[in-house]
Amino acid sequence: MQITSFKQYEEDYKKSIENPEQFWGEVAQNFQWRKPWFKVLSWNFNEPNIKWFEGAKLNITENCLDRHLEKNGDKPAIIWEPNNPEEESVTLTYKMLHERVCRFANILKRNGAKKGDRICIYMPMVPELAIAVLACARIGAVHSVIFGGFSAKSIADRINDSRCKLVITADGAYRGNKQIPLKDVIDDALIGCPTVEKCIVLTHIRTPVSMLKGRDVWWEDEVKHVNDICEAEEMDAEDMLFILYTSGSTGKPKGVVHTCGGYMVYAGYTFSNVFNYQPGEVYFCTADIGWITGHSYIVYGPLSQGATSVLFEGIPTYPSPSRFWDIVEKHKVNTLYTAPTAIRSLMSFGDEPLKEKDLSTIRVLGSVGEPINEEAWHWFDEKIGHGKAPIVDTWWQTETGGIMISPIATVTPTKPSYATLPLPGIQPVLVDENGNEIEGNGVSGNLCIKFPWPGMLRTTYGDHERCKQTYFSAYENLYFTGDGCLRDEDGYYRITGRVDDVLNVSGHRIGTAEVENAINMHAGVVESAVVGYPHDVKGQGIYAFVIYPEMHGEAELSKKDILQTVTRVIGAIAKPDKILFVSGLPKTRSGKIMRRILRKIAEGDTSNLGDTSTLLDPAVVEEIMDAAQKL
Repeated sequence: MQITSFKQYEEDYKKSIENPEQFWGEVAQNFQWRKPWFKVLSWNFNEPNIKWFEGAKLNITENCLDRHLEKNGDKPAIIWEPNNPEEESVTLTYKMLHERVCRFANILKRNGAKKGDRICIYMPMVPELAIAVLACARIGAVHSVIFGGFSAKSIADRINDSRCKLVITADGAYRGNKQIPLKDVIDDALIGCPTVEKCIVLTHIRTPVSMLKGRDVWWEDEVKHVNDICEAEEMDAEDMLFILYTSGSTGKPKGVVHTCGGYMVYAGYTFSNVFNYQPGEVYFCTADIGWITGHSYIVYGPLSQGATSVLFEGIPTYPSPSRFWDIVEKHKVNTLYTAPTAIRSLMSFGDEPLKEKDLSTIRVLGSVGEPINEEAWHWFDEKIGHGKAPIVDTWWQTETGGIMISPIATVTPTKPSYATLPLPGIQPVLVDENGNEIEGNGVSGNLCIKFPWPGMLRTTYGDHERCKQTYFSAYENLYFTGDGCLRDEDGYYRITGRVDDVLNVSGHRIGTAEVENAINMHAGVVESAVVGYPHDVKGQGIYAFVIYPEMHGEAELSKKDILQTVTRVIGAIAKPDKILFVSGLPKTRSGKIMRRILRKIAEGDTSNLGDTSTLLDPAVVEEIMDAAQKL
């Protein structure tokens, strides 16, 4: 299953395109199935309707846990590094993890959970988060993990959209020198969530919380009532495994659905290959399990391959900007997979935090979440990899389930800021505005995929039409990624950023419509328009143009009030970096906001705004430009 040379990559790629069913059928043989498939693939991008490994039966946790017990039961599965470096780290072997997953699966059943139920998980980055995810999969319940930075309203929207029956949370979380009261946030959310019957609460930061009789139970108390024997539920390859909500170009987040069989095969295959994982190595992905990166490359991918995965609770700069390097040294990390935002942030502290840190165990470096800029790439290569560790600059999405375009460590020649080449089975195409394929090299266009892969989304929960409209209607018979892309003279791919109304802030996708809706909820705001602009650390910052005629008090306080509203409605991750109060927005005569013009102003590039004569009120552009220069 593992590619070891560029020649083998070329051969595997050719085979995967010429005979995809045979190729993926062979890859899938490396996993444990209770019953084999009768058909590898049937698909139709128009409906869309995609099925992989039809008729096959399995349970993904048997692949992530049970099958390793006989030979590797005592091997570390998860190494947990707490927020506070003074605290002991915790190592769970495959045997221990299996036992705890089975226990918690029994707790879920004891609290009424059954196959097909949706379960919301809102937890800190502790081992119990991975245990909760795997326990849901063990009993065939569908997990919906929500990142700890979202607000009560955002959580309620997600719980209600998927009609969750249970919630798993903790009293609170540590994040650097801050404490986040998770249970308080959940309590606020659950006021408007009639489908939730039980809430299981883990004690973590020992902060006082409200526990409602009949609804709330303590994790630690429940453990006393169950044993560690839990037969894994038999699942169909196309049964739902999880829902993960992602921002889109409309205001409402959409629940991306992944299924059991194809996702398992794709997450395991890509993990093993992209990182060239070798038995016994220590792999550290710095993402949060609340995002797809954590699902695929902290939990399912590594565990399905019997890897040792580091789980980190804290942030890269606490208690000092050398925290990542301390973890690498302490746990002798071989692969480090992190985000360009983190790399740029750590670069800004200079070389001091790296002094006397032993990073010699690092063999592979990886970057995820957004395109990595050249300066950050070279710093990562020289200072962290010492020029010896290949950098896999991975491009993929929540919807793709796993890495799509990326170097294969030790195999593919890399190029700074390029995701390089598609993995076997992935057929990217560049198209122009009209959907015509742009052939050859040295070209750029909108990135689409023309053939299915096992890890792809199947639908958006409860709204299949939205899945069709968002991903399969822009161009006929193609999956549209929403990204622009350049293919250079060598056929290498470089992602150039979103081409729709979605921002990529610190690797998190945030819909402009979502932020605008939140700003417009603030009393007194008449209208707003949000665009992205280049940001030194985050990659993209959020710039909001706001019409607020009857301003309450002074402008600075009003800005803070608006930020508070956005935090309450979505969460702190969606707060605008800049707010500019304006009297009007550049609109066409049909009322459409010309975001292209606002984007240019936000970027400080006002020399070429294009034709503004067709606007309803061209004078408003001059006024916005003047105000922006003073900001």
